[in-house]
Amino acid sequence: MSRRAAVATGGHDVADAFVQGQVETLVIDTDAAAESELAPKDRAGLSIAVLEDLAAGVFRECCFSGCGYRLCRSTRAEADSRGVDMTGNRLLAVVTGASSGIGFELARQLALNGYGLVIAAEDKGIEEAAVELRTAGDGTVPVEAVRVDLATAEGVQRLHTALATRAVHVAILNAGVGWGGAFVETELAAELKMIDLNVSSTVHLTKLLLRDMVADDEGRILITSSIASTMPGSFQAVYNATKSFLQSFAEALQEELEDSNVVVTSLMPGPTETNFFHRARMDATPVGQAGKDDPAEVARQGLAALMAGKDRQVAASLKTRAQELAAKMTPDKVKAAMHRKLAEPEE
Repeated sequence: MSRRAAVATGGHDVADAFVQGQVETLVIDTDAAAESELAPKDRAGLSIAVLEDLAAGVFRECCFSGCGYRLCRSTRAEADSRGVDMTGNRLLAVVTGASSGIGFELARQLALNGYGLVIAAEDKGIEEAAVELRTAGDGTVPVEAVRVDLATAEGVQRLHTALATRAVHVAILNAGVGWGGAFVETELAAELKMIDLNVSSTVHLTKLLLRDMVADDEGRILITSSIASTMPGSFQAVYNATKSFLQSFAEALQEELEDSNVVVTSLMPGPTETNFFHRARMDATPVGQAGKDDPAEVARQGLAALMAGKDRQVAASLKTRAQELAAKMTPDKVKAAMHRKLAEPEE
């Protein structure tokens, strides 16, 4: 049975499939002459469960006509954007790299929408972030902070264990760092750890979470890629490569999950006003000193794209979007030279 639409002349099986979310729109033909003589629960064999859900507001509309009526389920996106499931229960979101910057703002957006949160980061700021997030929205949002090093397999497993048996409906895989400088001069250990955090932890956590989402045929994953994924990163060689991996990874999953209700969206920010460039030792670079996007706006656009089921979101400014468009038409060698002008430390 199609999950998008179904037409029937009655039967509990179709109605129940609608209630269970196997179909999103159900059109049921009725006998117009007898319609006024039937109790609502009897019309076309509709199950009582449909009527109960209609009363509970699960369905967006019930339109009667001369030959029948049409029930339209409130879409998953509408329910997800409110942080509740189709029956009003609070949903759970996990956010990595949530102690500051884009990750914190993504967590705050989710809290404002009523999601329960499990947030993770390596630094002690994750506890302070949890305190602030608990006051977001109506002040009733449960927030659990997990201080863990996701650059290690043990750290990823610890976070997954902290989730216990709870179903994760939204996963924001945002943890990541940068490292600038000429490749022959940068620290190998720092770059290998960056690969472990940016790439390995994302793959590991996605593997753990996605299996359950696919089994349940619902869930949303946002992977923080970058506009940097679209170009060779001279003087950020390893960082840009990690983001190119994540972009490719997200796009491959989108194709594999095409026939499911699971959504994977990549968020591609440009330079954003966070601690990223300072931590990457890029303060003395043109890009480090240039104006940057607002992390709250980046997060707002990213979460909106996730809830809308979009494949990607380039955020947040017109400048960043123009850069992504230009990258599609510019040879890699030219892009590498352009990146050098932005990322090479000034004398």
